[in-house]
Amino acid sequence: MQEGNHRPEEFGTAVNGVGSSTDERMADGEGPKTLTTRQGHPVTDNQNVRTVGSRGPMTLENYHFLEKITHFDRERIPERVVHARGAGAHGYFEAYGKVGEEAIATVTRAKLFQQKGKRTPVFVRFSSVIHGAHSPETLRDPRGFAVKFYTEDGNWDLVGNNLKIFFIRDPLKFPDLIHAFKPDPVTNCQDSERIFDFISNTPEAIHMITFLFSPWGIPANYRQMQGSGVNTYKWVNAAGEAVLVKYHWEPKQGIKNLTQAEAEAIQGKNFNHGTQDLYEAIERGDFPEWELCVQIMSDGDHPELDFDPLDPTKLWPTDKFPFLPVGRMVLDRNPLNYFAEVEQAAFGTGVLVDGLDFSDDKLLQGRTFSYSDTQRYRVGTNYLQLPINAPKKHVATNQQGGQMMVRVDLAPGQDPHVNYEPSSLDGLKEAPERGKEHTPYAGGNLVRATIARTNDFKQAGERYRSYSVWEREDLIRNLVNALSTCRKPIQDRMVEHFTKCDSDYGQRVMSGLKAHPNGKRVKEGLHGPIGNTGSQEAVQEAERKGHPAKPY
Repeated sequence: MQEGNHRPEEFGTAVNGVGSSTDERMADGEGPKTLTTRQGHPVTDNQNVRTVGSRGPMTLENYHFLEKITHFDRERIPERVVHARGAGAHGYFEAYGKVGEEAIATVTRAKLFQQKGKRTPVFVRFSSVIHGAHSPETLRDPRGFAVKFYTEDGNWDLVGNNLKIFFIRDPLKFPDLIHAFKPDPVTNCQDSERIFDFISNTPEAIHMITFLFSPWGIPANYRQMQGSGVNTYKWVNAAGEAVLVKYHWEPKQGIKNLTQAEAEAIQGKNFNHGTQDLYEAIERGDFPEWELCVQIMSDGDHPELDFDPLDPTKLWPTDKFPFLPVGRMVLDRNPLNYFAEVEQAAFGTGVLVDGLDFSDDKLLQGRTFSYSDTQRYRVGTNYLQLPINAPKKHVATNQQGGQMMVRVDLAPGQDPHVNYEPSSLDGLKEAPERGKEHTPYAGGNLVRATIARTNDFKQAGERYRSYSVWEREDLIRNLVNALSTCRKPIQDRMVEHFTKCDSDYGQRVMSGLKAHPNGKRVKEGLHGPIGNTGSQEAVQEAERKGHPAKPY
């Protein structure tokens, strides 16, 4: 072996580069680009398996083939249940050092915000929610907007969507919501009747439906869409005092959405258009940028409002709680490998740094368990040791073992025999407090109950009335097309909900359904995906237009 100029400790269990192309030690005759197996064996023939004679049979001791094909068989980790289709990029967050025009230290002690011009590395993953990893990026679906900040105090994940609200407020209903929107378990086709059967019995979702079926339900691309933390969080200052906070990403490139007809035309030409748009913009130096704004409210129930500030189905009115800029984010580098960086990227709403905290938002608390639990199943126990997920700072834990552990988190001078705490030996020690701890009071009877101020229809009606003429027309058209394949009791419940939002809203949907030619299809049980126009015609058209071919 060619030893090179290395210290012995560089080749232990916790070394970057060992067993990879960055390790400079090579066998005789090897160069930096020599093909090897994962065991480090140089591969002299990568074209032919070992056989008895040139025609075979093949022998079982083909180690190179067995390693290569068995790894290939396992190249995919389990697909995300939601947010499977995604694109990502690296960049940085630059703090303004203030919140609006006030010193930011008055409301949070989080270090990444304090100094004007301070830059924190980030990785962002955009996604669609319902469909699979290679589904078209033109489908009517919320878009995920997840940002990982690699701060000096460890990682902070701000995990949300492009739309600022959500369908439900209780995490117990999340599996039901996703099941309703996912393909039918029998036909494996998305079915609008299943979706509206659930939605018509879940009136809190009407606000989100009013967004989703408008042009806001199909962003033109990832660069020109907003982002939001959706849930209510808290900021904590050095004195341990907290405020409620909402996060919003506003694109400097402007906002663009698509109508259903425009999306269908684009899908026929390129179903990867969003990923391609983001990648090519960064490659040509047209770096997308967003401003991070927050809304702040004092910590409390706020009975003067007609909604609960912890309700994720509601917006905070900007006339009372204005957007306050705190920094900007620029994406300036594409991933080198999609799987290693975008697919294996793992986010969680519980990943907060000092100065950031949770609110009592039930959906947020449910997400906080579910997200990290998903990553441990999907990527593995040691998913936080992967470079894309690991913090860019000192890590020292007493966590050991688990599938695919790649290093031991030993601190300098730590006794490797001591993997517990407390210890009077050379083990790990607790960190000092960064500031006074926030200690909110919690008390009451244990109950199963919805929040008191549901007010499911007011903001949906306000949103409907705020739309321009063409946005309202597209909303009504999309709702009528989707609801036309549903049975009448479902249609009637949805019309009732829309009417409670705004009488014109309900009247236009009802009139559209009466005039729609889909009545017979409902009786035949033929239902289509949401928003899609002419889905049944497409099935018949494929057979009618298909060109006959002779067997061979």
